[in-house]
Amino acid sequence: MLTGMARLLVVKATAGADAPERCSQAFTVASTAAASGVDVSFWLTGESTWFALPGRAAQFALPHAAALPDLLELLLTSGRVTACTQCAARREIGPDDVLPGIRIAGAAVFVEEIMSDGAQALVY
Repeated sequence: MLTGMARLLVVKATAGADAPERCSQAFTVASTAAASGVDVSFWLTGESTWFALPGRAAQFALPHAAALPDLLELLLTSGRVTACTQCAARREIGPDDVLPGIRIAGAAVFVEEIMSDGAQALVY
């Protein structure tokens, strides 16, 4: 239904286990869009930055929600996943710590993505 759309969807997750429903919504919307063929850039910020680390998504549980490791894997294979530079630094997370395929980048890259022609940004 959405396959072939040229628009970029940028989804910023700001919540982690501290706000599980909001966190799950961000992952679910982004992965659904990616599975539908939409170009997706998914940002891990704030407490969601922890999910850039191996095994952390598996520790997340929310009744009646898709498994976070599955959604993250889909985003890694079908989209782009970025951990916020400052958020990672505050948690002492470096490039060698994150899952393969996750980049660490800052506000300049985020602004570039959301200001590109046709981009749509969602913040959870």
